[in-house]
Amino acid sequence: MALHEKTIVITGAARGIGRACAVRAAEEGADVVLIDIAGDLPEIPYALGSADQLEQTAQQCRKNGASVLVATADVRSRSAVSSAITAAADRFGQIDALINNAGVGAPSGKFAHDFTDEEWHAILDVNLTGAWHVITAVAPVMVSQRSGSIVNVASTAGLVGYRHFAGYCASKHGLIGLTKAAALDYAPLNIRVNALCPGPVRDDPAVDGQMTSVVADALGISYEEQEAVYLESVATDSLVDPADVAGAAIWLAGDDSRKVTGTVVPVDAGFSAR
Repeated sequence: MALHEKTIVITGAARGIGRACAVRAAEEGADVVLIDIAGDLPEIPYALGSADQLEQTAQQCRKNGASVLVATADVRSRSAVSSAITAAADRFGQIDALINNAGVGAPSGKFAHDFTDEEWHAILDVNLTGAWHVITAVAPVMVSQRSGSIVNVASTAGLVGYRHFAGYCASKHGLIGLTKAAALDYAPLNIRVNALCPGPVRDDPAVDGQMTSVVADALGISYEEQEAVYLESVATDSLVDPADVAGAAIWLAGDDSRKVTGTVVPVDAGFSAR
């Protein structure tokens, strides 16, 4: 079991990639801290993970033998994140890895100049500043331990541009920059920082995934049309499953990747090879 006796924090854990990572971590022997906003935001034009979905994730982790701490927190709030991480450290006495997954895919679907200030800040505040808030809370615990692994879930939109997704691309490019800088900051302290770049990820009902639907809605097309576009863009003739991303995240969180830091790992079915 790759994460035996480790404590893993997962943000955005209510559904999708976050749930897939949490369940896989539990299967690999970890205790898990599940953080999610568990509610909607007025600035985000689609439903976010719910309290019921977060509890479903927790139940699946418990079935795999994990000790579970559930915390409701908006990553845009530094104090809320700090409280959740303090509770985690008090409960488990250690934090061995962070899977920094909380994120939103919209507001999107328009030219860069058509975003309002509110829409621009909404996506940057969650995807970039929110990720930084979690790092600022977790890093002191890892520094005191002189060990830890931080896995930032970016996107192929952090590697290339996507038409009509300027805010999302800016946030994910920024997250990769944060990853590389933080990796250099913490390397002398035996703390690793890496980024995953998933995409295109299908909506797996087993984890209540919906990111392909979010993209399709932002562009005003059907799910089937967006899936067809994705299939044309990959090399493998099949889309990425959330479980594929979870497998890579667990590897980066565990000791088998102990010499890997400052890297960007695409899990994209060959999308970025073209």
